[in-house]
Amino acid sequence: MKKYYLVSTDHLEENLWFRDDEDFIVGMNHVAIQVARCPEILMLAFILMSNHVHFVMYGTYSQVHEFAIRFKARYSQYYSRKWGAKNILRRNRIDIREIQVGDEALERNVAYVQMNCVAASICAHPTQYRWGTGNLFFKGIDNQQSARPLSSFSRRAREKMLHSECADIPGDWLVADAGYVLPQSYVATDAVERLFRTPARMNYFLNSSSKARKRIEVEKNLPAFRDQVILQALPDLCQSLFQKPDFQDLSTLEKTEFLRQILFRFSSNVNQVARVCGLTYADAARLLDTA
Repeated sequence: MKKYYLVSTDHLEENLWFRDDEDFIVGMNHVAIQVARCPEILMLAFILMSNHVHFVMYGTYSQVHEFAIRFKARYSQYYSRKWGAKNILRRNRIDIREIQVGDEALERNVAYVQMNCVAASICAHPTQYRWGTGNLFFKGIDNQQSARPLSSFSRRAREKMLHSECADIPGDWLVADAGYVLPQSYVATDAVERLFRTPARMNYFLNSSSKARKRIEVEKNLPAFRDQVILQALPDLCQSLFQKPDFQDLSTLEKTEFLRQILFRFSSNVNQVARVCGLTYADAARLLDTA
């Protein structure tokens, strides 16, 4: 029996799912690939965050579970090849929760997913975040003028771009200039817009979601830079401060100073420092406590 489900992964504490924009692009394409290969599923909303992902889907439990497992397995293969990091995502637990129909539960779950980027202080509104469906609803088709149908690429170009054989993906699905299949091609946009009925009603749920409340409660402590921005700056910062190429080459005292510099230079917090340096929260806090 088909039902609505919220699919989430645990937050990685010591590593990132997506370390740079290329990773996000590959992740977006793997979502598209799995939707194409699971046509019985309706994708209503999703978001790719630095250290976790969320999906709202309609299908049977087995269909939704298979989608989540295949998406994670396929992206894990790419991640391992690129970064040489094995088993990081394999140990990342998937949580699948049924969304009860009625009492506006589906609206609240879609809003919860959309607002993850706002709660993380990446942007002021979901429409400003491109790695998901935040920019999809109640508006004109995004990037339609510059987007190209997948069929306009050669087979070799398609496979290189998607990191996959792509016989299952419809040729009329649109590809953004950045090289990923636009969610408008495969997300059930009409169903979501019928659910919320008006943009004002959708904004009400966005602004009253638990993620919106979390931002208000902790706004002063939110980081000012995305994980990927800090991650790209760390080698140069390490070399500049200590003439060493990598965080792991530092002594304990140097690591403490390095963490302090990240906090100061990037207006960061302990959770973010731990993620970008590959530390547990406890280890990062312990190092900072010795400062």
